[in-house]
Amino acid sequence: MSSWIIYIIIALIIIWFIFKSKGTVKGVRNITTSELRGELKDKNKQFIDVRTPGEYGANHIGQFKNIPLNQLPQKLKQLSKDKEVIVICQSGMRSARASKILKQNGFEKVTNVKGGMNAW
Repeated sequence: MSSWIIYIIIALIIIWFIFKSKGTVKGVRNITTSELRGELKDKNKQFIDVRTPGEYGANHIGQFKNIPLNQLPQKLKQLSKDKEVIVICQSGMRSARASKILKQNGFEKVTNVKGGMNAW
């Protein structure tokens, strides 16, 4: 019986590490969609939507430019490293991945919108 408890504890630790690694990216600010509303008027920020063109076309926020996640590495030169980049997707998962790509490529000011368009 005690060996089962050890296996369960090990499994729970592994699951915790998996979920933790899929969470926030170090150095990335996370905001809610309510907080996003206050950011949209700022002309010194860049807004990118990393959903597919079909998702973007069906519903998007006007200030956001569509750069699908799979194209982001090739289109980084379209973005300024001097301005904050605010990233959104459908649920917040792809934008978290995009945020990591941006940070890895020298973008200092990166913000992820928690909950994405689902929360909008």
